[in-house]
Amino acid sequence: MLRLLNIEFHKLKHNRASKVLTVIYFGLLTSITLIAMIKFPFGDGVPLAEIGIFNFPYIWHFNTYVAGILKFFLLVVIVSMMSNEYSHKTLKQNLIDGLSKKEFILSKFYTVIAFAAISTVFVFIVSLILGLIYSDYNEFNIIFSELEYLVAFFIKLIGFFSFGLFMGILVKRSAFAIGGIVVWYLTEWIIHAILGWRFVSWDLAQKIKNFLPLESMQNLIKEPGTRLSAVQNLAKQIGKDLSKDYSVDFTEILIVLVWTFIFIYLSYRLLQRRDL
Repeated sequence: MLRLLNIEFHKLKHNRASKVLTVIYFGLLTSITLIAMIKFPFGDGVPLAEIGIFNFPYIWHFNTYVAGILKFFLLVVIVSMMSNEYSHKTLKQNLIDGLSKKEFILSKFYTVIAFAAISTVFVFIVSLILGLIYSDYNEFNIIFSELEYLVAFFIKLIGFFSFGLFMGILVKRSAFAIGGIVVWYLTEWIIHAILGWRFVSWDLAQKIKNFLPLESMQNLIKEPGTRLSAVQNLAKQIGKDLSKDYSVDFTEILIVLVWTFIFIYLSYRLLQRRDL
């Protein structure tokens, strides 16, 4: 495993675009701290940090959701990592040098896991620091409750990057691979619309859509905005009930893991059948 990872990180180290995108990604993750400076439009302006977004354990939910939006920067790195293998002919050279196709796919998958793990640890550290500074609750059992959001974030990144890896192998070009992911995202909505409009109820159409890859990844971490007590109280004053289940569902984790296996397996089968 370490040998395969060393091969991949050696390639990334000499790819300027990948290094720039990786730095931008982790820079944006760090910029989550700037949210504390944003003021909520009440009166003279109330800093968002003062309405509880950095309270433990809510911060684990909020920060993993926000960080999940930024995953597209690393997706470009994953996709370009694969397309460069074709354009620079390093894939063929690796196979000539004795690397099997299975080891090649595993090296890419290990890189996906490494990026997801580093991102998760990074978000954990940033969130912990912000929470210790701004949270109204600093008891040990409260600080380290709801860490399942970090697990969901980790699984979400692995699933999403595995999809990017598969698309990179399928179409061989970064721009087309990313375009393919966008098209698939739109396709999921079209499937949902057609099913709900013509064949089944909208509720059933949504349940079917929940099993599709991008939707299942999105469902791992629900939007945290309506969970805030300030938002809940405001909604109650105008007669609306925003309560729902914000927890991480094991079934949704399982769906994403199944898709991850499918993407990696299809990547391997595709590589096996191609004449390189």
